Amino acid sequence: MSETDQPNQDGNGRAINHGINEVADKVADLGRDIGDYIKQQRSSAKISLRQLSKLAGVSNPYLSQIERGLRKPSAEILQQIAKGLRISAEALYVRAGILDAAHGGPVVDAVRADDALTERQKQILLDVYESFRRENSTQSTVEGSDVDVVNPMDPASEE
Repeated sequence: MSETDQPNQDGNGRAINHGINEVADKVADLGRDIGDYIKQQRSSAKISLRQLSKLAGVSNPYLSQIERGLRKPSAEILQQIAKGLRISAEALYVRAGILDAAHGGPVVDAVRADDALTERQKQILLDVYESFRRENSTQSTVEGSDVDVVNPMDPASEE
């Protein structure tokens, strides 16, 4: 058996082709996932493939191949598609495996995972949620201070 006929092995003589195939399968899955996600966002925005290709500055055949999972777009192409869809590029980067998903707790994770909401709706909800959290943390700091708060409805606080 020649050297080229033998499977690739690691330093311990184990075949490494299996690991390479696993990685290739995961990359292919990411391509299909991002394509499905783009198609879903395009459909919910009621934009045709041709319209999105014009808005994003990407050729119609290339965009079609991305949606079908045949091509994995670069970060630059994803940014153009996000702009055309009017969604955050970060959402596409996460879906494509370029960025890790930011974890912000159960509420943030639930909003991000909700496929019934558009990316814009998700962002608005998260912005409102974060503003409430900031407001409450500011109030708890005041409540936790030595300042006495007088409640006009409480007769005991008039002393």
